[in-house]
Amino acid sequence: MAENATNPSFRPRRSCLYMPGSNGRAMQKARTINADVIILDLEDAVAPEAKLAARDAVCEAAKARDFGHRELVIRINALDSLWGKDDLTAVVASAPDAILVPKVTSAVDIRAIDTAMTTAGAGDAMDLWVMIEMPLAILNIAQIAAAATDTRLATFVIGTNDLGKEMRAITTADRAAFHSALQSSVTAARAFGLVALDGVYNDIANVQGLKDECLQGRIMGYEGKTLIHPAQLDTANDVFAPDTAEIEQARAIIAAFAEPDNAGKGVIKVNGKMTELLHLEEAHRIVMIADSIEALRG
Repeated sequence: MAENATNPSFRPRRSCLYMPGSNGRAMQKARTINADVIILDLEDAVAPEAKLAARDAVCEAAKARDFGHRELVIRINALDSLWGKDDLTAVVASAPDAILVPKVTSAVDIRAIDTAMTTAGAGDAMDLWVMIEMPLAILNIAQIAAAATDTRLATFVIGTNDLGKEMRAITTADRAAFHSALQSSVTAARAFGLVALDGVYNDIANVQGLKDECLQGRIMGYEGKTLIHPAQLDTANDVFAPDTAEIEQARAIIAAFAEPDNAGKGVIKVNGKMTELLHLEEAHRIVMIADSIEALRG
């Protein structure tokens, strides 16, 4: 189920916006905004007394199938909570693109959730996304990622707010407290073909701060960023999209390796740069992202 550079079904996930499942107006707005992914939230954004009503509303919204090009993900409550198991059963029946499960800590959790989804009737097209937000998840990150080889696990979503609370960390602009966790998570994701999405930025009014954090995430290797407000969408969409120079170089690499004179070669020169087959794989990924984004604009 995981994405890779040659998967023709690749879709951009530059901007992944959480929308409270208890806010009908927000869910209606989600059908029109410029987000690659909508995450309808039943967990942190919903008060305990509103959980059941939110579950019903979110499932009805998912069944309507009117979110357009936006990938629809529903974040349920943790399976060991009062609501988690019933959330999973109801959400599977509503058939979103993926279910996002919080508080996982091990590969055992992944396999248990995968089995529960299958038992509830989830088809092969429904992916499992998980929050990486607990210290034990960071310690077990490699085995969690490896569970993708025989489950529907497809995506890591970093939860820096919860991770910071659990670590008793002080959050600074450079996210120094999280560097190890962020890097180990994206490394594990890459090792097993998973998508990796960066955590939220809390200061909605600070556009430059958001841009800086998006750039940091992209440098580390993240595909996109989870967001908490529509005002953050344009920044994430811009930063996590390949720029013109990247796209042109990627297309030049693909064209160069396709030339008959370069058949069978592992290393060639493209626009003055030594280029290996590993760069060809990345070039295909960049072009697919660019083409997908352009299709959304059209």
